[in-house]
Amino acid sequence: MATATAAPSDTAGAPPSMLLRELVFGAACAGAVRAAARLGVADALGEEPATPAELAAHLGVEPRPLARLLRALTCYEIFSETGDGRYAHTPLSRLLREDEPGSLRYIALWCTEPWTWQSWGRLDDAVRTGRSVFADTFGKEFFDYLHNDAPDSAALFDRAMTQSSRQSARDLTAFLDLTGISSVVDVGGGQGMVLASLLERHPELHGTLLDLPKVVAQADERLRPGGEFADRAKLVPGDCRTAIPVRADLYLIKNILEWDDESTRRTLANVRKAAGPGARVVIVENLVDDTPSMRFTAAMDLLLLLNVGGAKHTEASMTGLIEESGLRLESVAPVNPYLHAFLCTV
Repeated sequence: MATATAAPSDTAGAPPSMLLRELVFGAACAGAVRAAARLGVADALGEEPATPAELAAHLGVEPRPLARLLRALTCYEIFSETGDGRYAHTPLSRLLREDEPGSLRYIALWCTEPWTWQSWGRLDDAVRTGRSVFADTFGKEFFDYLHNDAPDSAALFDRAMTQSSRQSARDLTAFLDLTGISSVVDVGGGQGMVLASLLERHPELHGTLLDLPKVVAQADERLRPGGEFADRAKLVPGDCRTAIPVRADLYLIKNILEWDDESTRRTLANVRKAAGPGARVVIVENLVDDTPSMRFTAAMDLLLLLNVGGAKHTEASMTGLIEESGLRLESVAPVNPYLHAFLCTV
């Protein structure tokens, strides 16, 4: 049996009709990734190649449909088929393992939750009106639905965001130069993964996590009373769009200025009110400019439109809002292929 490792890059030179047919079946790829993640196929496959029958026995599923799922996934280099009908790991399939460093399993599940399929089907309505379609589709706003009607999805969201933050925290911690900085506020910092990483790297640093009460209540255990960094960390419940009641040397704002321009203006104005002259502000965002992660970021931009009516920024749009706020923009630099940092001073 020939090895089946066809990938999108193998279609170079293919006729446009073939390429478009493959694109309109993109849901099949996302659905296959979701199925593999939910079934735990990547976790079941060890270091040695295995047959679909062997994997099916381990997973408690039917072998023939599993073979079809694996065959589809190999087209995107998620798993590879050996010459004897067995399947082996690839770098992509390993990222679906629970125990893989940098695992994307929960992110893959979150981005393919059942409600996403209904939302994508109304993208034309969102483009026509410029508004979120979520409330019209589900009867309530996105986060109200998530926390009140879909608790399992809300829990998955938390795990996916923690997984994503864990990866970006490493890159951001290595990127930031904290020379002369003794205190930092992570504004809208979620569970505080980035803040905990900064406190771990800089033993003299003190930090504050500011986020909504329900979010702060679930903060990284290292920041909570009795935690490893509790003596250098404060947990402050609040809404950065209303007030930022903390003075610090550095204000870190990561991926929260994407709901709407007015809330961004309020947040940046509140930073200026709270900060002293010379304080530093670092704004970290995914950009929809020509970056290596353009396909991912552009897709996330459309999902924001569908769910909350938000948008990812271009470098120009973010720069404009920063300058309008009265902050002084010093430079813009990539943190990793997905994130850019806008380095500002009050």
